[in-house]
Formats: sequence, C-alpha cells, structure tokens
Amino acid sequence: MEQLLSNKIVYHIIVIILAALAAFIPRYLPVLFFSTQKIPEWFNEWMKYVPVSLFATLVVKGIFLTGSYHFTLFGYPERIIAALIVIVIAYFTRSMSISVIAGLVAVWLLSLAL
Repeated sequence: MEQLLSNKIVYHIIVIILAALAAFIPRYLPVLFFSTQKIPEWFNEWMKYVPVSLFATLVVKGIFLTGSYHFTLFGYPERIIAALIVIVIAYFTRSMSISVIAGLVAVWLLSLAL
C-alpha cells in the first residue's frame, strides 16, 4: 500500500512539473526571442489591434453562438440588448471597467425580465 501511495505521489509531482513546463514554455520563448530582436514598427502597429479583435471575438461568441457552437441570430435577446447598452456606455465614457460592469448588470437585469 505504501509503495502504491508513493507511486501516486511521484506521478502527481511529475504531472504538476509537466503542466508547469507546458504553461511556462509558450510564455517564455517569445520573450526570449523578442528580447534580442528589434521589432519592426509595422508589427507593433499591427499588434495594437489584437486585444480589440480578441475582445470582439469573445463578445460575438457569447452573443451569437449556442452551447453546442451553432450560430443563432436572435437566440439570446438579453445579451444583444446588453451589448447595445455597453456600446453606448463605452462610446460616451471610454471606460472599460464601467462598460464591463454595466454589461454585467444589464445582462443580469434583462435575464430576470425576459
């Protein structure tokens, strides 16, 4: 029994170490590469759009895709209305935190009402 428990502990430690490496290496290699290279200006300009495009992708996925990844145009009306509210609030306040909080509150209230 003690040998079995010892093998289980070793197995778990190995899995934890491999998971740590799998999480660390993809983050470290770009830093290692780009710290010694001069990054072209066009690349820096292009990278400015990445956060916006990722955020838009997450929003569109949350509004127009079902749990089984099927497209639905009007499947979540409370999310669509909340997104429109967030667009207006973000336009006038230019604040990400206020927009996110307003969106969460809007989805919550609309899901109670609809």
